[in-house]
Amino acid sequence: MKKIILIGLAVVVLGAVTVGILKGQGKPEATVETGKVVRKDLTATVTCSGTIEPRRKVDVSANAMGTIVNLAVEEGQSLAAGDLLLEIDPSEYAAAVDALAASVRSARADLRLAEASRDKAVQDRDRAEELFAQGLASEENVDAARTSARVEQARVEAAQHRVEQVEANLVKARHDLTKVTLTAPMAGVVTRLNVEEGENAIMGTLNNPGTVLLTISDLGTMEAWVEVDETEVVKVALGQKAEVTIDAFPDSTFSGTVTEIANSPLQVRTGATREAVDFEVKILLDRAPANIRPGLSAKAEITVAERPQVLAVPLGAVTVREWPLKAADIRRYSGKRARQQERALADLGFEPRAAGADTAAGAADGTKRKETEGVFVIRDGFAKFVPVTIGIAGEDDFELVTGVGEGTVVVSGPFRILRELKDGARVETEKKKGRRGGRGGRDG
Repeated sequence: MKKIILIGLAVVVLGAVTVGILKGQGKPEATVETGKVVRKDLTATVTCSGTIEPRRKVDVSANAMGTIVNLAVEEGQSLAAGDLLLEIDPSEYAAAVDALAASVRSARADLRLAEASRDKAVQDRDRAEELFAQGLASEENVDAARTSARVEQARVEAAQHRVEQVEANLVKARHDLTKVTLTAPMAGVVTRLNVEEGENAIMGTLNNPGTVLLTISDLGTMEAWVEVDETEVVKVALGQKAEVTIDAFPDSTFSGTVTEIANSPLQVRTGATREAVDFEVKILLDRAPANIRPGLSAKAEITVAERPQVLAVPLGAVTVREWPLKAADIRRYSGKRARQQERALADLGFEPRAAGADTAAGAADGTKRKETEGVFVIRDGFAKFVPVTIGIAGEDDFELVTGVGEGTVVVSGPFRILRELKDGARVETEKKKGRRGGRGGRDG
């Protein structure tokens, strides 16, 4: 009797263990969010920020040194080409002109004197030659007269060159005198005025720039000068369209076109030795708003690629695994659960694995592996890692070039589950409260 009771208890315990195992086999390992591969239009953009600047502007600097005696403009004033801007004290330059004009007159007088001396020397030479022909003068006297004529001719030529030299200096002095009066080189608006009447204007030198007196800008044609990261600038090309928002006009968006991409980077020091490398890109606005000002903060979205009606997978669904998969990244089962898994994966087009045997995905440690982007597809409660090739990145989706087909259900989150998910794991899905995901889901 006691033996029968013990056998009965053993049967009960074994049944309870069996039921527990069966229940455990059907229990999912993770609760995940899902998405579907669908067809849609995708647009890839590069987001950047910078300032609004006029496409054409002129910095007016001093070409003459002196005190500003007449400032004829104010900041914000509209100008036409040729309008008076300012005048620098002309006294020194006018005195130089007067002095050189007197030097010209003196040089010309010296030239006339030299010409008179030459004429007399020529007459003396001719007379000496006539007397020599008559036998009334010696050969020595003729040679002396000829030499004197040549000397006086040389003096005339020297006097002529001195006149030319002084006249050239006078031309330069008169040109320098014109530099004290500055006029507008173009029509526009005075967007910066750096000096006041009575201040000194300083000319620039080879290594030191001169005083920028004022800036004239054409506010009718404006550009957004934005800084694009080195990883994104390779996607930007001339002629691409962009949408620009200006902080001063928060309710408006302005269209534009990329017109210039810098070849040299702008390096900004962010730490003791590290520098962030950006490139300047200029976007010409199709229409400039009224009351716009240079230097206003702006943001831009440059459209770098468009794909109509392509396969798209949620950003958060793309993750990274070493491929082929390591044995540790493959969930293996036995018995009824393994058969369920193999049937589900066979429906997806994957060959079932022999129990306890490695496939190419879980090859021996000698296999070369590399990080590969992929997604976890779901069928009948099982997750399977599938390598994919992605194209452009839209706002919420990646373009799917190869890997899985339209309508495939994929794991899209949460990120903490996706990064640890094993190939072949049993999962259950939950209704997503809000769209999650992003590029962070690609971290393996």
